Amino acid sequence: MISGRELVSGLIQHGVTHWLWIPDSELGLWESDLVAEPRLQLIRVSREAEALGIAAGLMLGGKKPVVAMQCTGFFDAGDAFRNVVHDLRLPLFVILGIRNYLAYQERRTTDSCPRFTLPILEAWRVPFQVLSPEASATDLVHLYREAQRRNEPFIACIPE
Repeated sequence: MISGRELVSGLIQHGVTHWLWIPDSELGLWESDLVAEPRLQLIRVSREAEALGIAAGLMLGGKKPVVAMQCTGFFDAGDAFRNVVHDLRLPLFVILGIRNYLAYQERRTTDSCPRFTLPILEAWRVPFQVLSPEASATDLVHLYREAQRRNEPFIACIPE
């Protein structure tokens, strides 16, 4: 399990200024650590596409946001994502929770979300990685740092 405190600390060290999200699922477990960090502006949105649009504006204004969402919200926000990373060419970093991914791998769920997430990510032609269930905050921060170094968008997938 990724420690929220370590994740927030590591992202702050690498200049992250804003965290945009709808707290749910596994990602919601980080909320108390996000709220406790005064150097990080936490923005709760009503829709995932809204988070992407706000993040784009922040990036154009020189800030470094991270967007966190679940796969179902990503499906819904596809056009906004396309515009931000392909038309505007912004190096957006997204943390994407893949609901029921672990149960799907073991054939213990009929949830279609995990079945469609990876093919959809591949179709968007944006680098991504599914982290292992044993991944740490350090692993996630490393992915952020590398994406920023390459100045390209990246999606870090959290298996739920």
